[in-house]
Order: sequence, then C-alpha cells, then structure tokens
Amino acid sequence: MSKQEIDNIELKYLTIDDYEELKAAMITSYNSMPDAYWKKHHIKSLISKFPEGQVVMKINGQLAGCALSIIVDYEIVSDNHTYREITKDYTFDSHTDDGDMLYGIDVFIKPEFRGLRLGRRLYDYRKELCEKLNLKGIAFGGRIPNYHKYATELTPLKYIEKVKRKEIHDPVLNFQISNDFHAAKILRGYLEGDEASNEFAVLLEWDNIYYEKPSRKATTKKKVVRIGLIQWQMRPYNDLDELLEQVEYFVDAVSGYRADFALFPEFFNAPLMAKNNHMSEPNAIRELAKYTDEIVKKFSELSISYNINIITGSMPEMKGEQLFNVGYLCRRDGTVERYEKIHVTPDEAKVWGMQGGSGLKAFDTDCGKIGVLICYDSEFPELSRLLADEGMDILFVPFLTDTQNGYSRVRYCSQARAIENECYVAIAGSVGNLPKVHNMDIQYAQSMVFTPCDFAFPANGIKAEATPNTEMIVLADVDIDMLRELNQFGAVRNLKDRRKDIYELKKV
Repeated sequence: MSKQEIDNIELKYLTIDDYEELKAAMITSYNSMPDAYWKKHHIKSLISKFPEGQVVMKINGQLAGCALSIIVDYEIVSDNHTYREITKDYTFDSHTDDGDMLYGIDVFIKPEFRGLRLGRRLYDYRKELCEKLNLKGIAFGGRIPNYHKYATELTPLKYIEKVKRKEIHDPVLNFQISNDFHAAKILRGYLEGDEASNEFAVLLEWDNIYYEKPSRKATTKKKVVRIGLIQWQMRPYNDLDELLEQVEYFVDAVSGYRADFALFPEFFNAPLMAKNNHMSEPNAIRELAKYTDEIVKKFSELSISYNINIITGSMPEMKGEQLFNVGYLCRRDGTVERYEKIHVTPDEAKVWGMQGGSGLKAFDTDCGKIGVLICYDSEFPELSRLLADEGMDILFVPFLTDTQNGYSRVRYCSQARAIENECYVAIAGSVGNLPKVHNMDIQYAQSMVFTPCDFAFPANGIKAEATPNTEMIVLADVDIDMLRELNQFGAVRNLKDRRKDIYELKKV
C-alpha cells in the first residue's frame, strides 16, 4: 500500500471480534512457518489476562499489524528459556500483574503494509506501556531468520556480531537494534519449527530508564532537584557564633526557595584564623580545625530544621597527627557522611603540611546519587568517572581560588566533568579578601551550575551562573530524568560508548 492510499491509521486494543482477520494476517505474515497462527482460545486468554498488552494497527479500517505481550518476572526472563516455557505451554499462565518485565509474545506487520514504519509504532506503544506500568523493561526472543545461510560457518554469537557491524543483513535483528534493543544472550531451541533460525533466538532487551524499584517507604526520590549555591563573602568574624549566624542566614535564604541542596565553598570558615594570625600558618590552620566538629553539628541541625541537604564545603580536620581537608554531607533526615580532598594542592602541602585523603564514594540522597570533589580534585577526571560509575547524578565542587587563572582551571574542568559523565555539576566559591589571614589574602569566584551539552540542555552547558566576585546565592532546577534520556538517546553517549575492551578504570 502506498502512503497516498492511506486515509487513517489507528492503534487499537485487540478484541475477539478481530480474530478472523488476525488469523488471516498471521498466515500471510508467517508463510514460511505452516500453522503459525494463534487459535481463538489463545487470543481470548491473552485479552482476558492483559488487555492493555494486546494491540493492533489498522489502516483504513483493515488490520495491518499486531503486537501481543504479557508481564513476567525478570528472573524467569534472565534464565535460559524456550518460547513454550515462557508462555507456560501457550496458556499464558506465566503472566502476572505483579511481574516487572514486559515480554513480547508476537509482533508482525502484513507484507503489503511493510515499509510504513508501523512496527516502530507498535514498539513505541510497548515502551510507553512499560513506562506507564513502571516495569524494568521489555524482553523477547528475537528470531534470526537469515542465520540458516551462515550456520555452517558462523556460531550464533559471531553471526550477531557481523549483523551489528552491518556485514550481514538480518531484517529482524537489524530492526530491533535500531529500536534501542540490545542482545542479552543466545537462546537455543527457542521456537520449535523455526528452521530459518536453526531454532536459535536472541534474547533482546530494552531498559526502561524511568523504572523505579517499588519502595515501602513513604518518601519518593525527586526528579526535578533545586540546587542552591552560596557564593560566600570572606569577612572578619568576632567568633564562631557570628560565623554560624551568617551560615544560618544563607541556609534560611536558599531553603526559603524550597531548595533541595545548599552548597558552601571550600574553607568558608577561614576568617576564624584571623585571631591566630600571629602563629605560623601550620599552627593557625590546626587551631581552625578545632572548630570543625562544632560546625558540622550545627550544619546537621540546620539541615533538619530547614529541611534541606547541606554540602558543608570543606574545613580542616585533624586525624591523629595528620591534617586533612574534609567536608560533610548533612542530609535533612539527620544522617551525616564525610568526604575528603584526595589531591591537595602544592600550596596546601607546602604551607600547611596538609595530607591527601583516600575516601571516595557516591552518596545516596532523597534526590538521587551525588558526589563531592573539593576544588583541585575536579581537575582529575578519573575521580568523577569513578563516581559516575556508581550512579552519580549531581557532582558538587566546593572550591577556593585566589586568582582568575586558578578559578578557570576549576571552572573549565568542572564543565568537562558534566559533559563526559552525563551529570550536573555545581561549583561554589568564596569572594572578597582576608588581609589579616596569612595565605588566604584574596579570593576570586563565579559559582555556576553546568549541564551536559545536548539538545535538551542549554547549548553552552551552563544552567545558572553568579555574578563574579559578588556575594550572592544562585538557584537552579535540574531534571534527573533528562540525564537518563541523554544516556540512552543522546547525540553522543560518553558513558555508553567507552571502549572498555581496551581500557578500564577501577579503584585500588
């Protein structure tokens, strides 16, 4: 049929009244497999058990194609199975409303209607149904009808590899791959009588990127997350209470806009060193470290009372005789976790005798997984890639830079991290000066939120930015689901396209 002859195309639920037309269409579509059509009682059973899973495509009122499916448990799918087994001897008693995987029983387009992309419409419906029902994905055993031509020289696995490389044309497998399905395993003896495939099939799967594992908790993870950045002004404080008063002011400000996260800069508490400026730099910063426990306790209290997750920037901390640069994630549920600066700068090591940490992990929050890299750590791409491999959605970078060129290193490296790891990156720094604190004289900062660079995101990869060298807050909403779509359907896919066959990255 030509496009000019089409008056209307309808996607409709299959009814038992369609059976005779369905039977005739299957006989036509599967002419190489005698009696390869469903009996009337089979169709009745499918419609009774799962009406939403049975749809037909009609052109000008004539049945042009059909898609049949059931819901099963993924554990069944992941095991080796045959078509007879997955359908429970064609009774479809394997269907369960409590399952987590949509399994394709059948899909076909009548020969005279092929070339109109009707198959894609049927698969799009299945994907939408999968998302609507919050299922893990779609699976089915895909025939490889041209395999019999190569069976004497190629194993099924080698055959599939050649199809992927476009060295062999397989109409079924090529279509599935172009529709974002991936080959999971070879199924031997899958469909009785399928001589063209030598009774082999490929277990093909499509992952639902929106799937959420059912939770018994009353809370749900947010999809649109509001980030609050504090571009902190360095100014003198008489004591710790005065500094914490300013901290609470900013927490109150960003929480008033219903932010989910507040990010403070690196060494935001440095003004408290002013009263110890008569000491050597190493001694002065060790005195500053004595405040860290009390500051973290206050941050945790604020996170609970203002209902906001706080990334505390960073502070000096003593562990035994060693000095570290650390920060804390204070969740609004009251839990607290610690992160460390892995790479200290030459100045931190030389002037203060600071040591690099060794702890690196992504943190679970009620807004997805996050990572934190302090300043210089953002310039080492391996760290953020390890966090991305753990599922990080947002990377927070508290920083402290004195000059514009130092800031530029953090800024541009952080933006690169957003692109290469398909995540959001938020950076926050301090501005102003501290003339009475050695080694902390001046600061330069422009706090920003970066995104990947693709069609769904800002073209320049910048979601929000502060005015340089001005005390202020920055608020930005980021959509976590957009990262899932980017990972699967982006113009480029930096995470998926890595050549893990020639290199790997892992923690020691």
